[in-house]
Amino acid sequence: MPQLLGLRTRLVLAFALVAALTATTTGALTFREARTGVLQQSQDAVISQLRAQANRLAPDLDIPPTQDGLRRFASDVAASEPSGAWRVMVTYGESSATSAAGDRFAELTPALREAVRSSVATVFQRVRTGDHTSLVVGMSVAFTTGAASGLRIFLTVPQATEQAYVDALVTAVERATVPALVLAVLLALLAARGVLRPVRALRSATRSIAEGRLDTRLAVNGSDELADLSHTFNETAAALEASVAELRGMEARARRFAADVSHELRTPLAAMSAVTDVLDEDAVRLDPDTATAVRLISEETVKLARLVDDLMEISRFDAGAAVLLLDEIDLAESLRRTLAARAWTDLVDTELPPPDTLRGRVDPRRLDVVVANLVGNALRHGARPVRLRLTGSTGTERRAVIEVLDSGPGIPAHVLPHVFERFYKSDAARTRTEGSGLGLAITAENVRVHGGSVRVANRPEGGAVFTVELPLHNEENR
Repeated sequence: MPQLLGLRTRLVLAFALVAALTATTTGALTFREARTGVLQQSQDAVISQLRAQANRLAPDLDIPPTQDGLRRFASDVAASEPSGAWRVMVTYGESSATSAAGDRFAELTPALREAVRSSVATVFQRVRTGDHTSLVVGMSVAFTTGAASGLRIFLTVPQATEQAYVDALVTAVERATVPALVLAVLLALLAARGVLRPVRALRSATRSIAEGRLDTRLAVNGSDELADLSHTFNETAAALEASVAELRGMEARARRFAADVSHELRTPLAAMSAVTDVLDEDAVRLDPDTATAVRLISEETVKLARLVDDLMEISRFDAGAAVLLLDEIDLAESLRRTLAARAWTDLVDTELPPPDTLRGRVDPRRLDVVVANLVGNALRHGARPVRLRLTGSTGTERRAVIEVLDSGPGIPAHVLPHVFERFYKSDAARTRTEGSGLGLAITAENVRVHGGSVRVANRPEGGAVFTVELPLHNEENR
């Protein structure tokens, strides 16, 4: 599995493979050339010495020779080699004699016999018998006039010395391969260290950038490709830092603007609400057109006040100023109060555990906002019956699971991923209502600050289901 190997391991393996191939190739070529040289030198020396002895002894041999003459000639030629390693066979016509009595000269092949018979040149052949290699040389003896005498000499020389040289070459090549591999591994480690140091630095810097430290930079050393990469990384990081700083500034200005506008609107809205309350009381004494206008202004003022409150709440979340005021409460009782405070008790079916069955430390106000927003959303955009369900979840962490289910048409699939986005409204599913478009976004933020999660899905039998999971922490395990 090459993909699982690290860069260092791959570099070492690559260097070792190249070194092995290089050492093997070099050793094979060296061995071949050295072996050829050793054998060629031995062969030339034997042929030269054989030719010299044949030319020296042939004039003393009677032609046609007798059997004894052939035997003496073969013995004299063999004796000319001091080590006594030569075995000689001499033939003339159908007669033949060897330097050693009873020597069958098994190394002599028919092909070599035919080559000597048909050519005046000296021929040779290496023959391997068992574990031994022998050089077999054959030549025709000519008269001084150049005419063929019919006398042929065959010589067999064991090549034990040459084989020892060749074996020594093989051993030397094998011994040289191991140091070459060790040297290659050391070079690979040094090369890997030089390559991996900037790569590790780049990895560390990338991780630092990912963690938000946008001022991270790499030291640029040299002018190679890695230095170019480090320089490019620094340029990219600088551009990213500038872009993020600009975006953060724009975001901060936008949050401050929303907070300032919301704050400035609260005073005139309070005055407008007071005026609309007075007008609502007198609406019954006004003419119908004026009364309708008064009620419309009153409704829009309420919506605007709710929008300003929601904007202020979102601004606190964006500024990180949202604070949890935790209290140990009975969750089921808290959900009942939320419904009762908004006169939803008769509009919502509940599935709640008995009193004091499910308790935990949460922020009661924020839990009220979460439940009110989800139930209100189901009543406005779903269809009855609407159910509110509370259960406990056990596992690695004790959690409360709140579900709000409606019986409406559900939420279109393309809308589901955007339900908790600010001011998002689907043209097909949501028209203009009294909502601010921030209710579900505020719900998600309130769940998040509790360390919980919220999700939405469509039920197979129809309608949508919003599920909130909140971690619970009791007094004894704080």
